[in-house]
Amino acid sequence: MRIGLFGYGKMGQMIEQVALNRGHEIAAKIDEHTQNIDFSSMDVAIDFSMPEAAFGNITKCINNNVPIISGTTGWLDKYEDAISLCKKKNGAFIYASNFSLGVNIFFELNDYLAKMMKNLPDYKVSLEEIHHTQKLDAPSGTAITLAEGVIANSEYSQWKLDDTTNGSLPITSKRIGKTPGTHTVTYENAVDSIEIKHTAHNREGFALGAVTAAEWIIGKTGIFSMRDVLNLG
Repeated sequence: MRIGLFGYGKMGQMIEQVALNRGHEIAAKIDEHTQNIDFSSMDVAIDFSMPEAAFGNITKCINNNVPIISGTTGWLDKYEDAISLCKKKNGAFIYASNFSLGVNIFFELNDYLAKMMKNLPDYKVSLEEIHHTQKLDAPSGTAITLAEGVIANSEYSQWKLDDTTNGSLPITSKRIGKTPGTHTVTYENAVDSIEIKHTAHNREGFALGAVTAAEWIIGKTGIFSMRDVLNLG
């Protein structure tokens, strides 16, 4: 499989190593300085670029009939435009706020717990995410996905960053050292607390998930998620 890497920072480099170890080829490494891109050299593209570049990268890949896997967060105000273009061009696209296989199991656990807690309104929900100091967006895309899972299965209607007013679901974001990513969902009332937590020990899990998604999408058309890749539906 020939992979085009959009974004060659720490994640891009980790994806390269995982891909090579799995017998794949890196056809191109694209960053903000790349002028000419040979889309014909790619079987699939993986985007871990900057938020301001992600939508453009996704658009170019779809327009050039290259399946695209995107793990960049902070650009989702244009997500529906990407979906519309993918449908129009009969392309193939997977976006995930987190490609870690463990995190995607955690998403399913979060949804299930939210459904169980729905009829127990005394429990208030809060989310906390901790990442390295170089992470630009807050809250993390993973925390937003967790919040959306709670909202879909509860009486909460919105989340807010560090804000509990008007019944909003609060998300606390912390940036500490080189932390790869820790996410905690807590249900608490006056008598006890219930907590689920995912802790990433390094970035390799994110890279492995992205390469796994790239392997899976070859030969397919449509808009997919990691639930499809992992057959969790």
